[in-house]
Amino acid sequence: MKILAITFLMILSACSSENNRENAVPKAPEAKNYVSYFSGNKVDKITAPQGGICLMGGAAENDEAMKWFLKRAEGGDVLILRTSGSDGYNSYLYTSLGVAVNSVETIVFKNAAASSDQYILDKINKAEAIWFAGGDQWEYVSYWRNTPISEAINKTIIERKVVVGGTSAGMAIQGGFYFSAQNGTITSQEALLNPFDAKITLSHDVFLNNAILKDVITDTHYDNPDRKGRHVIFLARIINDYKVQAKGIACEEYTSVCIDDKGIARVFGNYPSKEDVAYFIMPNNEIPDNRPEICKPNNPLEWNLNNVAISVYEIKGTSAGTNTFNLNNWNEGKGGVWKKWFVENGKLKE
Repeated sequence: MKILAITFLMILSACSSENNRENAVPKAPEAKNYVSYFSGNKVDKITAPQGGICLMGGAAENDEAMKWFLKRAEGGDVLILRTSGSDGYNSYLYTSLGVAVNSVETIVFKNAAASSDQYILDKINKAEAIWFAGGDQWEYVSYWRNTPISEAINKTIIERKVVVGGTSAGMAIQGGFYFSAQNGTITSQEALLNPFDAKITLSHDVFLNNAILKDVITDTHYDNPDRKGRHVIFLARIINDYKVQAKGIACEEYTSVCIDDKGIARVFGNYPSKEDVAYFIMPNNEIPDNRPEICKPNNPLEWNLNNVAISVYEIKGTSAGTNTFNLNNWNEGKGGVWKKWFVENGKLKE
């Protein structure tokens, strides 16, 4: 009888456990901090990328510049990093441009927590090309700066010569100096009338380590809206705040600047059918200790110096990218024209 009782209890226990399993609430899958869209071959392909940087002005991508970018991946894997949007680049880069690559993957960050995700870090470490989409550059900066993500990106740039690039916000984050947009955007008029407006948030904290752009600040959408004035303010503030004679690279909306591993910038656009222009801007180096005459809070900027304060090399972008500028010395160009800009009582004169 004792044996029968024990057997009965064991059967009851097993039935109870089975019922508990059947009635248990299924465990929800762990929520990811990112969304991934993948096209191509899932088997990693290792190639020897050629390095370089593609800077794009912010409207529709220039196909020839994007082909330049893809070719420098040498048939490897392309990674798109963004904080908004979805998979718009996948088919465009994988099939539309006629440049063979192993794969294209877009990863959309939902929040800053994704910046330590091992899956994303592995993808960065295996990519031959990394592209930063448009959006809000403050999200890029606040999500990635001083995180494993930026560390991994910089390691790939330095050690594996991965080609990188970006459009709009993705271009704005490429320089050693950058406008973070932490407090929102700012217009040229606002900036010129008050160079210390709270919306002018500039940073030199290490973010993306493009050596050729160490003392450069970029700007985009140069023709829509006009951003020349605010870009000049950025340069004036860098002189004031950091004591550095920084330089600027800017693209109009349909223009791209592609910088090879030798430091030569090629300008792509649709000239002569469109007036697509890139700008290489610097304080006039013929003026000793070049700095604005007036750069104070709540005062219009004065950076005149006899009407020659700022040197600018303007280049039309062509489909073949034949017009160039040498970023090693910032004084040799092909196909462009030198101009002088200056600011008088808060008004930019070209």
